[in-house]
Amino acid sequence: MKMEENSSCSDAEFWKRKIQKYWKMFTVFVIGCIAAIAGVLLVLFWFIQTSPIGAMGTATVGEWTLAWIWEFFIFLILWELLIVGIPVVVALGLGWYFWWKRLPVEERAEFSGRWRGRTTAEGGGFGFAMFIVYSIYMYISGDFFTPFGDYPYTHWVYSWFLALGWLLLIFGIPAAIILTIVYFKVWREK
Repeated sequence: MKMEENSSCSDAEFWKRKIQKYWKMFTVFVIGCIAAIAGVLLVLFWFIQTSPIGAMGTATVGEWTLAWIWEFFIFLILWELLIVGIPVVVALGLGWYFWWKRLPVEERAEFSGRWRGRTTAEGGGFGFAMFIVYSIYMYISGDFFTPFGDYPYTHWVYSWFLALGWLLLIFGIPAAIILTIVYFKVWREK
């Protein structure tokens, strides 16, 4: 009877009831998330002030290069993973494991089919892909290690548009050909 009741309710109602039932676990989870976000911010501010990349926080924007940006983000990600990410994943995994093991089998079955995460398409990714293409374009053109202050900003903006053009050219032409074939072979016949 309880299983049928849970399967007929909406996801929002289901999660609201589960949060009310397991409010202690939910509270610990929220506190852990707040602590993790605070840790991420503290590591970020620490890294900005102590990193030799960017002259320990004293470099001007004009002194930065694309190479510095890549190096800064790679080392920042590694420090975040080492100091915050790995401990949070271990704590979350252990907490989840011990909580899940204490649940009765019937309650575990209620959760099946209720876990829905975001898909990759929802998160986007075009901006990051464009940054990679822009970096490749700037490396090929020889401006990857050039400080931003050496050229007017229009040089960097026009370079971005040229990189976008190459991206559209490389992926747009095959996409247009494939869509034309699909249109004449599949959609037009319907």
